Amino acid sequence: MQIPEGTKTHNLRASTVWFDENGILFSQPRLDVPPLVTMEEIRDEMKLFRELTGGKKVCIVGGSNPKAPPPAKEHRDFIADEIASVAKAFAIVTTSPVSKMIANLFFGLKPPPYPTKMFNTQEEAVEWIKQYL
Repeated sequence: MQIPEGTKTHNLRASTVWFDENGILFSQPRLDVPPLVTMEEIRDEMKLFRELTGGKKVCIVGGSNPKAPPPAKEHRDFIADEIASVAKAFAIVTTSPVSKMIANLFFGLKPPPYPTKMFNTQEEAVEWIKQYL
């Protein structure tokens, strides 16, 4: 995903996030750090994420990290509940077959209570998610 020039970004432990002019929250994995692997790391990251949303539900466009290992079931369940507390809709941008497989597994095992769809490009994801603003 591409961060627009001049956009204010927030570096979390495992991702860089920013809002666009429509209020869509973008989350791009940081590939320069190891993935989150402990429950404490995941809790801390989600706490920061919730603080950025100001406790409101937002539309999220997220990139994927094809190098990240699939999360353990306990982590998947926690992440699913946490994202449900902040997401109106979630668009995933990935061209990686492995990332698509992991996302399908993640959402297939615990279907989210918000609309979710995968896209090959950021532009396609933004067009789709705008209907939920």
